[in-house]
Formats: sequence, C-alpha cells, structure tokens
Amino acid sequence: MYTIRQVAELTGFSPDTLRYYEKIGLLKSPQRSSGGVRTYSDDDVHLVTSLNCLKKTGLSLEDIKEFIQEGQCFENHSSIWDLNDIETLSGRSKILSEHLNSLEKQRRELDNIIKQTKVKLDYYNDILNGTIKLEEAKEISK
Repeated sequence: MYTIRQVAELTGFSPDTLRYYEKIGLLKSPQRSSGGVRTYSDDDVHLVTSLNCLKKTGLSLEDIKEFIQEGQCFENHSSIWDLNDIETLSGRSKILSEHLNSLEKQRRELDNIIKQTKVKLDYYNDILNGTIKLEEAKEISK
C-alpha cells in the first residue's frame, strides 16, 4: 500500500492533483487507514500512471474520464470479445482519433509558424550580414 505522497512521487502528479482527480471522479476514492489517511494499491498506482500518459498526450480531463470510465484494460485480453468490450474499444478509438486529428491540425499550424519565423529570421540575418542593404530591406518590407 502507498500513501498519497508516495503515489505522487511515483507518478509525477502532486497530492493536490490526486485529490482533485478524486473529487471530479477521475479516480475512485482510495481506501483509508484507521487514521483516515488515503492508501493506494498497486492497481491504483497503475491507473494513475495511465492517467499521466493520457494527460501527456494532451487529452482533456473530460476525455480521459470517458476513456477510462469502463475501467477495462485490454493489454492481456485472451478471451472472445463481447459487446461491452467492443463498445469500450470503439469509444476509446473515437476519442483517440478525434484527439489525433486535433494534434495533427496543431502540428500543421505550428509548422506554418516555424516556416514564417525562419523566413523572418533569414531576412533579419541578411540585413545584419550585409546581404541586403537597409534601404532594400525597407522597400521589401513595404
């Protein structure tokens, strides 16, 4: 069993974040010791680690909550898929597909900003290196 501080150290989340995730229903309330101290199991730590991975992808907390609401992990699934499994997988696939589309759009926008920044930097370097005279630069920038 782990304390909230130990889980925080293992997962990279602060104790305040773990309590917040519990409050909004992203994490179930952990067991409590006789003194009321939160205690976390290995499974709890695994779930928090998974949340951290999803968070790093940029998924919203709402999407993460939907993603994990079924509480199933298909990593070592060895039986026939039932309808609930298929629905869970389909929902997770939809969430990740939409998120991937959003990330790709952001990448295209960022690539464009990088390209514009490089053009501007080259322009300024040409002025500084004397490749373009200041008078020419004024005419170009009009």
